[in-house]
Amino acid sequence: MTAAIDIFTRPGCGYCSAAKSLLTRKNAVYTEFNVATDPTLRQQMWDRAGAGSTFPQIFIGATHVGGCDELYALDREGRLDGLLAGEKAGS
Repeated sequence: MTAAIDIFTRPGCGYCSAAKSLLTRKNAVYTEFNVATDPTLRQQMWDRAGAGSTFPQIFIGATHVGGCDELYALDREGRLDGLLAGEKAGS
């Protein structure tokens, strides 16, 4: 079973593009929420990640990954593939 992936983005965000690129290279299917297309999405992101959060904000299953740097760190640590496969964080 694979984990559901949600990524909140905004136009012109290089970190958003880099995060989506890594997920695509991992053949991960994700749902992108572009806050420019719907102003209520920013509030939804804040409700999940905390007000003042930067872009992107990435959620894999029940785990709030954080932003692009955290996503790449998980990959470097060898933990991203398991998380994408639906394993619990820290497994």
